[in-house]
Amino acid sequence: MKEKSRLSDRIADSILSMITVEKRFLPGDKLPNENILSEELKVSRTTLREAIRILATGGILEIRRGRGTFVREDLQLDNPKELIPLTSAKVKARDLYEMRLIFEPEAAYYAALRATDKEIERIVSLGTEIEERIHQGKDRTEVEQAFHKSIAKATHNEFMNQLMPVIYEGINKGVRLSKVHEEAVHATLVDHKMLMDFLKARNAEGARNAMRIHILHAMEQLPME
Repeated sequence: MKEKSRLSDRIADSILSMITVEKRFLPGDKLPNENILSEELKVSRTTLREAIRILATGGILEIRRGRGTFVREDLQLDNPKELIPLTSAKVKARDLYEMRLIFEPEAAYYAALRATDKEIERIVSLGTEIEERIHQGKDRTEVEQAFHKSIAKATHNEFMNQLMPVIYEGINKGVRLSKVHEEAVHATLVDHKMLMDFLKARNAEGARNAMRIHILHAMEQLPME
């Protein structure tokens, strides 16, 4: 029961991030149905319902009988004040990538040590979707964000999760820049595969180095302002 409770808390946090960080769902928006959302989050519908109850109790979601679950219309989505300067459009790509270089290799290290099997499964699933979107020529920004967020969340360190808006801005810039740099796109495919292999093997040092190489490749191959 205690483990189930922790899982529902983590799922509640994932949904909250979809609302406040990813901006996938805005105030007044309806969430996807249980089957779709539970499959995306790789949890049972029972766990999802508990997570939704947690967010409803916290004033984030509103359950409307017979209609579904909605983000409360009066919900404030302002970012924490400390992150506003870092996430503004004026920040240079190199500054953002240097921040990622400091942060993400360590996140990959601790994710390899602490992630649950379900979390590893979700990371790999997102990595596969990124590869498919690249081959199909589709935009991959949101999936890239979810991929890196899933690694950060798998550290089970809440401070790391607070830095995700900064990481997202770096990912957004990187995806936009890489659209006209085929070498960088190819490196992404190779680097992600190496990273996922180390995570699946629970090789923390390997995951740390793979993430570091991934970010350094981007810094070398993309035009940094």
